Amino acid sequence: MKQKWIALIAVFALMLSIVLPLNASAATTAKNPINEKLGVPIVVYGSNLSAEEKENVKIALRVDKETEVDEITISGQDLAKYIKDSNPSSRMFSSAKITRQDAGKGLVISIVTPENITQVTSEMYASAMLTAGIEDAIVEIAAPKPVTGHSALVGIYKAYEVKTGETLDIERTDVANDELSVATSLAESAGVTDAQVAELLTEIKKVIAENKPESKEEVQQIVEDQLAKFQINLSDRDRQLLVDLMDRISNLNIDFSKWSDQLSYLSTEFNEKFGAILEDEGFWQSVKNFFNSLIDTISSWFSKE
Repeated sequence: MKQKWIALIAVFALMLSIVLPLNASAATTAKNPINEKLGVPIVVYGSNLSAEEKENVKIALRVDKETEVDEITISGQDLAKYIKDSNPSSRMFSSAKITRQDAGKGLVISIVTPENITQVTSEMYASAMLTAGIEDAIVEIAAPKPVTGHSALVGIYKAYEVKTGETLDIERTDVANDELSVATSLAESAGVTDAQVAELLTEIKKVIAENKPESKEEVQQIVEDQLAKFQINLSDRDRQLLVDLMDRISNLNIDFSKWSDQLSYLSTEFNEKFGAILEDEGFWQSVKNFFNSLIDTISSWFSKE
């Protein structure tokens, strides 16, 4: 019996040796230092969050890891400011933390509550932000319950203006919102994935930047060529939505040459370290099998006493 207890203690010591380093690392990690050049991160909360929801959002955005943050709230009035013909009474829940980066560092987008952002993907956010004129930032997005994710973009606009002192072009922010709406609509109705939509939009923009079309007919031809290239079939309605969007974008005089540098799509540090393992179902099944077997073995020891 004594030997079995020694073995049992050894097993739990092994388990603790796996778990505790992760907890200890998290507990001893120092808070992020204040960037005296670019300023502290800015956290934007949807105005319709309850007190409990706001606390959950803070946890998801790891606000406690920052030495200091600036905090602001967005409402339907902000929505009406940045997006034409929008509803100033809209309810706002999705929130974000924005950390400025040095020029050339690109956009890093992380949806930290993917189960609650139901329509907008990281690539869609990045593409729309660049259309609006936002560059070089780490952006983390969260919501306490399932929402489409559109209001987070408005919060990012407001935060960017507050943090940089710059004024975004309202025509660009409106087109960016249009882009987000078209992207989510295509992903829902056209039978293509979010990734395919994001890639399609990016490629069309690149061709527009290279060819500088002078008419809507030329824009339409570019759209048709890219749809054929990606073998994507759209309804007449969706095709027209895409042509109209790209015609608006072509008239914004945006420098798309920066896009390859900006769209870095870097994952968070945790995903860089553990992402491959977390996505490996075989690994987690083997872990589950190991501990199930371990529990069965321990149970058998004591059942025989």
